[in-house]
Amino acid sequence: MTAEDTAPTPPTEPADSAAPAGDLTEPRVVAETGVDARVAAIVEPVLLDLGYRLVRVKLSGLNGLTLQIMAEKADGTMSVEDCEAVSRAVSPVLDVDDPIDKAYHLEVSSPGIDRPLVRRSDFDRWSGFEAKLELSVPQLGRKRFRGWILGTRGEPSAAEGGMRLLQPADGVDEVWFPLDTVSDARLVLNDALIRDSLKAGKN
Repeated sequence: MTAEDTAPTPPTEPADSAAPAGDLTEPRVVAETGVDARVAAIVEPVLLDLGYRLVRVKLSGLNGLTLQIMAEKADGTMSVEDCEAVSRAVSPVLDVDDPIDKAYHLEVSSPGIDRPLVRRSDFDRWSGFEAKLELSVPQLGRKRFRGWILGTRGEPSAAEGGMRLLQPADGVDEVWFPLDTVSDARLVLNDALIRDSLKAGKN
């Protein structure tokens, strides 16, 4: 019997992602380290003042050196005009604080369809959709998983996220993990996600 034979089937109808507008001040459960964290601390208050919330900061070697700031409105949308507004606002602040000691290209973007999941509300909003997950603390003997998000449970101080596994581990087909141990989580770009995005665009 192959892994495909034993893998659980995905939900036939993922949860509707058209959730009400979220809280701009909701804390992220997935945060940066090092230089990325210093940049995040600088730009996040600026974003909040403008009516946006930070999704992720990432400094990469793309095109020499690129600083990507991913942001969104509370309802999850982010237009080209919004990206331009954020870029105009954060550029002078970054120039003053100068957290990066080399020349870099600033790129402000939306989270995209296959977005990172960085807040508890993200795991609830995208329940039923497929995602990839990496933890800082092993669960079921490993740190990396792929499957369908099951939402969250528990009090804020001990919140857990759940995933129904694409490939069951030792007969276990789901895993629950403390949200504060998530180091990376991202939706998988597939037909269900594309259909949902197209449906949301028509609303």
